[in-house]
Amino acid sequence: MIHAHWFVAAAQLVVGIVWSLVMWGTGLRKTPNLTSADLTACIPIGLCACIAHGGSVLAMGVGAVSFAQIVKACEPVFAAVVGVLLPPVDFKPMLAYAMLIPIVGGVGLACIKEGKGVDINVEAFMYASVANAAAALKGKLGGSVTKALKGDKSKNMDSANVYAIMNIISFIFTVPIVIVSELPTLREEWDKSCAEHGTQALVMNIALSGLFFYIYNEFAFAFTAQVGAVTSSVLNTAKRVIIIVVSAIIFGEAMERNTVIGSAIAIGGTFAYSLASKKAPAKAKKA
Repeated sequence: MIHAHWFVAAAQLVVGIVWSLVMWGTGLRKTPNLTSADLTACIPIGLCACIAHGGSVLAMGVGAVSFAQIVKACEPVFAAVVGVLLPPVDFKPMLAYAMLIPIVGGVGLACIKEGKGVDINVEAFMYASVANAAAALKGKLGGSVTKALKGDKSKNMDSANVYAIMNIISFIFTVPIVIVSELPTLREEWDKSCAEHGTQALVMNIALSGLFFYIYNEFAFAFTAQVGAVTSSVLNTAKRVIIIVVSAIIFGEAMERNTVIGSAIAIGGTFAYSLASKKAPAKAKKA
């Protein structure tokens, strides 16, 4: 609705911060008890979260929402590469790596338009890929930090508070990007969008998107901790399918045969990768 995507990303994060402050202020949730060293350890996670969120918003802002979600299905590919390149090295079972082939192939097929050949929105593809890389780095860098914080009961860092702190740090990193890249034209873009859609509709859209974004991620953090990664992966796969289908219907985005088949293959590969990567390696038999 407004051509100021980093501003939208920042505003959405503000909604999450307000939510967290209300929860802490009313006593509905324990306030985190972190040291400066704890906050410093969280900075890389917040930076990656900032880039991942901003990249996703930009990808959907410059291209079709359904296309951005199809590319986002490639996140396991980035996670696999990061897991091998950065210490501690995390090797997955060979079956998991094999599942990367249908993911990449499915996204490639979805980019082939009938009668046109390869036809992609390069800008949206790049932003979504940057978001994937940042999300993979966030998972790699943040795993040990979040585990340590949640393990110390005195810090009051359950899954919800871990995400809340990450959200606040992400916002802090987003603000300078807004100032540098969009502040000079922000007032003009805001007035233009208000004239086209109405101020109330614009504010409501940003507020609700920020609320839904925060609540979903907070519950996803807590849910994964309770039910495990495999069940979470099943529901995450279903979520991606629903977003692609609903966005295509609501926004009138064309879904050609190759797009449907390719996205189905890619999402199916993502689901299979999630299951295969959690499969414990066979133990060697004792002599």
